[in-house]
Amino acid sequence: MTTVDPNFSQSAAREARKARLFTRINAADKWFQVLGLSWITPVLKAAAGDNPKAQTKEIWRLLGVPLMAICAFLLMWGTLAPKVQTSLGAVPGPGQVWTEVVNLHEDAQNKAEKRAKFETMVETRNERLIAAGRADEVKSVAYTGAPSYYDQIWTSIKTVFFGFIVATAVAVPLGIAAGLSPTANAALNPLIQIFKPVSPLAWLPIVTMIVSAVYATNDGLFAKSFLISAITVTLCSLWPTLINTALGVASIDKDLINVSKVLKMNTYTKITKLVLPSALPLIFTGLRLSLGVGWMVLIAAEMLAQNPGLGKFVWDEFQNGSSQSLAKIMVAVLTIGIIGFLLDRVMFALQSLFTFSNNR
Repeated sequence: MTTVDPNFSQSAAREARKARLFTRINAADKWFQVLGLSWITPVLKAAAGDNPKAQTKEIWRLLGVPLMAICAFLLMWGTLAPKVQTSLGAVPGPGQVWTEVVNLHEDAQNKAEKRAKFETMVETRNERLIAAGRADEVKSVAYTGAPSYYDQIWTSIKTVFFGFIVATAVAVPLGIAAGLSPTANAALNPLIQIFKPVSPLAWLPIVTMIVSAVYATNDGLFAKSFLISAITVTLCSLWPTLINTALGVASIDKDLINVSKVLKMNTYTKITKLVLPSALPLIFTGLRLSLGVGWMVLIAAEMLAQNPGLGKFVWDEFQNGSSQSLAKIMVAVLTIGIIGFLLDRVMFALQSLFTFSNNR
């Protein structure tokens, strides 16, 4: 006689639901890693009943320790800052910096309202002229007010991405050529070794003179200051991508190359179907490095050339010398750091979509 557990089917269904839940949590973990929110995974696992003690240790390591470090940093900053005197007074603490964050936000809102009112006034005037039959007097008047803090952030982001995209368009083909051909590698290697260490401060005067000579007016598609900053970013950020692309292509398994010869693949098919998929992890590593380099270079270029963006904001506040200037500069420094982190996360998200690399 066989005894059947009446709760067996319920237990089996419960275990199946639990297994599906953990499968979803593990699948989501990849994106939590991309977003820098890896601590969410142990929280979800602990809530689902997966070894709460072990998951608590993971939560402490991934969330508790970083928060403790940040709190310790803020405490040390707040304690030591008033004791350090500068020509502009004591170094601002976290509270003063936060006050300037609020002030910059409110100032940006006020400037946005002024711009909206100006544009509405111009549009109303033009509509009135058209209604009066004086369409020939209609004209577009550009707003010339000072840019807000958010405008300067957006300007820097646009500039770095433009320079980065141009650098990628140059570096990836050259890297593929250097990786596939020993002759191309021999030709490019001396140039890489010479120009890779050159500082953006050395490139900037050359780029400025060339752009000023070729781009005599600001009537083109891009402003002269935008091109100067973007080209400087391009010249300094293309090397990591070029080097990593060449290394990735050169390290492809020789058996795969032999297979391409047996199948008589043409060059285009060989590159798109074999070379790029195999080299993508190292290419994306180079892209992440290049974007980080480009962001650092851009701030220096904007400061030196006085081109619009966060770098100019920092330099203007330094020259201003008001009692709030140091706090505003520190806001800009934190902004630069946070944006740099977010740019790296964007590239890591793209890397996770297109490759199987587990690099963090």
